[in-house]
Amino acid sequence: MPHENRSRDPKPAQPATTSVYAIYGVEPEVQAYAMAKYSRSALSMKESLREISEQRAEKFLNTYYFQYGHRSIADLAHIAMAIERLSILAAIAVVDEQRWDGQERSTRYQDFSHPDYYLPDFGGSGPAQRRFCDTIDFLFGEYQTISARVFGHLRERTPRPIDMKQETYERTLRARAFDVARYLLPLATNTSLGQIVNARTLESQISRLLSDRFPEVRALGESLKEAARNPAYNVNGYALRELWEEIRARDDGWGNNVYDLLMKEVRPAPTLVKYAEASPYLMRSRDELAAAAAELMAGAAIAPAPPVDLLDDEPLEIEIATTLLYEHCAYAYRQIRERVAALGAAERREIVDLGVKHRGDHDELLRAFSAGQTLRFDILMDIGGFRDLHRHRRCVQIHQAFTDAHGYESPEELAAAGLRERYDDAMERVHGAVAELKHTAAEDAGTDAVYLLPLAFRKRTLFKMDLAEAAYISELRTGPAGHFSYRRIAYLMYEAVAQRYPTLARHFRVTDVREPVDLLKR
Repeated sequence: MPHENRSRDPKPAQPATTSVYAIYGVEPEVQAYAMAKYSRSALSMKESLREISEQRAEKFLNTYYFQYGHRSIADLAHIAMAIERLSILAAIAVVDEQRWDGQERSTRYQDFSHPDYYLPDFGGSGPAQRRFCDTIDFLFGEYQTISARVFGHLRERTPRPIDMKQETYERTLRARAFDVARYLLPLATNTSLGQIVNARTLESQISRLLSDRFPEVRALGESLKEAARNPAYNVNGYALRELWEEIRARDDGWGNNVYDLLMKEVRPAPTLVKYAEASPYLMRSRDELAAAAAELMAGAAIAPAPPVDLLDDEPLEIEIATTLLYEHCAYAYRQIRERVAALGAAERREIVDLGVKHRGDHDELLRAFSAGQTLRFDILMDIGGFRDLHRHRRCVQIHQAFTDAHGYESPEELAAAGLRERYDDAMERVHGAVAELKHTAAEDAGTDAVYLLPLAFRKRTLFKMDLAEAAYISELRTGPAGHFSYRRIAYLMYEAVAQRYPTLARHFRVTDVREPVDLLKR
């Protein structure tokens, strides 16, 4: 046996010193390059950043991101962007990313006294545009009238507490009035939003928007691509220019030396989005699946459906085939599933095959293939409330198109304020205008007409989730401070889970929406 030397104990290892620091002042793509090098070198972040130039970052990204397909690199480049004066319809399309972070303007805090809205082209048809504008202007006028009347009604029935300032009292009641009046705002209403996304999400977002059927949304895809390639807005730009001019005035040589450092233009992601284009996979699949849905559901009337329907368990093949068609028609999930289930196995395979038929080498599967969740809710609710639930991006969301086929919601306060008849007349006027525009000879008139739809009209969406997300939505969205529209839907979701899984639902911390709400404590 070898001799063992036990005369000395081993020296205790020295504890490692962990270094933690934030990074600031570097372009998103250069930052992504530096972080990606962690797995490919022994350099520290500071060492990597010191040795990097824009040219070396671009070369690295071209090699590893595009040639080798290491797409996770783009997750490391985060970009802040503002998107201003786009329609609500387009904003819904922009934010429809599962890996999206951002905020959109709330209708509660906007001044709609001067209508600001997107005007579709209607194939250049002047009469169609005039009909559209007349209806939009009418809706904004009704928004002003109804919000003022509802505010007056709420003030009459809700006395101001002695300890509440008049300004706070009126602001709180106006917010509630706006929650009612927002049902009249059309999808054409302009809004703004800000987003902070990684470059991979941005690339996917651009490609999806460029593939959309609405010209406004496609134009936004181009604008996002240009914004990623062009110099970003520098918050300190004016101050830095003044500093540079002051230095140059004192010493022209020093001024020239610091110019590149102070006045450098930063392009957020010129390399990572340069190949973002419209997706043939999305567009061809959409057309063929829409045709398949029309053929399968030919002659069927849209059956009545509850606001919230917790779907039953089923074979994965049936779920995927049904979901692929769901997005491209206006029928409830159960109504489509009934016909899908009646098909033979070969016919169902043909539907599923349509979902992959045009998939390219680098295309992710369509969202409909994100299947197998235990909790799947087919939800029919007003567009305004949907916009709030749309923020829950942990869910898989499958959207149907905007339509007037499902009717509209009517807030209870309208009847109490004596405004229900006026409100219904406004909605019927929209119905008539949409029908008229759909039947004009103008190209894309049917598509453009949906911009007229107020937020009151119902939209159908399939939400798929796990138990934790169902609990989160139910707990958060039933809170008394929330909008009454989504509070009702969230409580119905909870009740559906409680009926099917009572021992699990008892752990949900929901607020009973049937209890009265103090308007002044919202």
